[in-house]
Amino acid sequence: MRILKISAALLTIATSFALPPSASAQSRGKVLVVMSSTHELALRDGKKYATGYYLNEFVVPYRKLVEAGYEPVIANPNGDMPVMDVNSNNKMFFGGDELARAEAEKYVQTITQLQHPKMLAAVAADGGKGYVGLFIPGGHAPMADLLKDRNLGKILASFHQTGRPTGIICHGPVVLLSALSDPDAFLASMRANDGKANALAAGWPYAGYRLTVFSTGEEQQLEGPSGLGGNVEFYPVNALAEAGAHVDTVANWHSNVIVDRELITGQQPMSAPEFGDVLVRQLNARHR
Repeated sequence: MRILKISAALLTIATSFALPPSASAQSRGKVLVVMSSTHELALRDGKKYATGYYLNEFVVPYRKLVEAGYEPVIANPNGDMPVMDVNSNNKMFFGGDELARAEAEKYVQTITQLQHPKMLAAVAADGGKGYVGLFIPGGHAPMADLLKDRNLGKILASFHQTGRPTGIICHGPVVLLSALSDPDAFLASMRANDGKANALAAGWPYAGYRLTVFSTGEEQQLEGPSGLGGNVEFYPVNALAEAGAHVDTVANWHSNVIVDRELITGQQPMSAPEFGDVLVRQLNARHR
């Protein structure tokens, strides 16, 4: 698998992976961790990109949740084991620290519930009750299934209505489109670029929210032969803006985290440490 090379000067975020302290004997509550069930992303011209979750976008916030005393519960559409995007298993996403990368990879192997996640349908059946927060990691995989998953749409609507912290990073924020009344029609319009998407987004719960997502500039850097090997069907920034969000991004590969009401969003892998800290802070504030 080819790995995109990004200038080390842009990777200013280093992450420590010392062994975590013992979890609190008294859980501060369950946090739902929603992941993709897909292994590939459809590109334009019939091409496919082998994908999955991004290692640091999953592990860094996950560990921060555990160390803060929360109990992560993993769920995905099919109840099957999520796969990692092999391109994410690279020290460049850990500030160039090979030890941090290796420790992150080892930590993933200790998360036994990854082998048998809950099914989103089961979580949606009761509106996601019993969870104090929601965390969705990125990678391109959510663009293949989660962004149109009706069960996730119901879960997001419940978290939105109750104001529970909802943290989503990188490509992940595009899954907010699942809360549209007809996400399939909206996505078809985006792919066709027929100008109808905005009208199809009427009533979207996140209209007017300020958020961030993997930027168009970052995506275009990945679309070459050393990255995706093709072009995405649409850019997340454009889709969320068409739906009615105010999308703010910063310079490529610089940390960016935005909080608006219950929603916490991070721009890309370099945002993972800051994103994890902010998510925990928002959960703690609500816990108090």
